[in-house]
Amino acid sequence: MPAPIIKPPFTLATARAKVQSAEDAWNSRDPERVALAYSENSEWRNRTEFFTGRDAIKEFLRRKWAKELDYRLMKELWAFTDNRISVRFEYEWHDATGQWFRTHGNEHWEFDDEGLMRRRDMSANDYPIKEAARRYRKEA
Repeated sequence: MPAPIIKPPFTLATARAKVQSAEDAWNSRDPERVALAYSENSEWRNRTEFFTGRDAIKEFLRRKWAKELDYRLMKELWAFTDNRISVRFEYEWHDATGQWFRTHGNEHWEFDDEGLMRRRDMSANDYPIKEAARRYRKEA
């Protein structure tokens, strides 16, 4: 049975749990699983891309993870209010040539009454790293 959806208003404990749930879902690299956390008409800004809806989210994630290989993410709660959460994140990945990157950024989330994310606003920067400098590795 799936875990119950965490709904607003958020407390420190539920905001942390919401962030951990998102980290776990994104680390699965399963677009279908990830998309279930978003409302049917969720609005996204991801860097310079703007789109709406679960189908667009799934397509975006398929493209993302086809390019960002061996993706591993860490999310950290930064701030929250009744129905909004902000996180800072880092993730690591490599491209088709084997060059590793670390991406730093932040996300601002807004949730509907059912606990689904209706808006996601993300900004990030990538920079190359050596494989030995990686911080985030898949757990055994």
